[in-house]
Amino acid sequence: MFQRSLYVCGAIVGSLAIASLFLNSLVSGKSINTEPRTTQTSTAAMPTINQKGMKTAVFAGGCFWGTEAVFEHLKGVSNVVSGYSGGSAATANYEAVGSGRTGHAESIRITYDPSQISYEKLLEIYFYVAHDPTQLNRQGPDIGTQYRSAIFFTNSEQQQIAAAYIERLNQTKSFSKPVVTQLVPLENFYAAEDYHQDFIVHNPNYPYVVAHDLPKLAQLRKQFPEIYKE
Repeated sequence: MFQRSLYVCGAIVGSLAIASLFLNSLVSGKSINTEPRTTQTSTAAMPTINQKGMKTAVFAGGCFWGTEAVFEHLKGVSNVVSGYSGGSAATANYEAVGSGRTGHAESIRITYDPSQISYEKLLEIYFYVAHDPTQLNRQGPDIGTQYRSAIFFTNSEQQQIAAAYIERLNQTKSFSKPVVTQLVPLENFYAAEDYHQDFIVHNPNYPYVVAHDLPKLAQLRKQFPEIYKE
């Protein structure tokens, strides 16, 4: 099983040391042993967004580094947070989630302005760019239920829109295989550790990112130039 088990004991080492470890890592998977340990855990659910007119969407679709980056480049999206959904507060931390036995999925919480971008458009990006919705409990080299495809709806409207969208994808055979995306109510969203937030912004040359995530951003820019933002 491939995982992004990227730890070193103690505090974060210097950038040169990290860069050296990155260059020696394997591009094909995420067992790279370079990510810093942290005492921070996501034991508290994130509060509901109260900004006037803003809405939230929570998606899971494999490694949250890449999905976060895709949605951060959309006009109308003001914030994207990487985190965990589907399990309890006690196991909402990267090391536990990586076991695949917590019920959590690596997820992102998107804050967006519906006057600029619709929930339907977010779903379009989610299904066609951010991940492969036909892969069951995996995405590419990353295997386990923590990498499953799932939409955590926040209200009945999102549930109905997402269910209709999935049904349409399957009826029109938009993909060569059936869509396996789960549609479940959001109970809680727990923010991931700080070093996961904006990971690609801080580590654009990281081998896993170059191999698996930067192509998604290139596809987004090419396929949806009217809503792409730098």
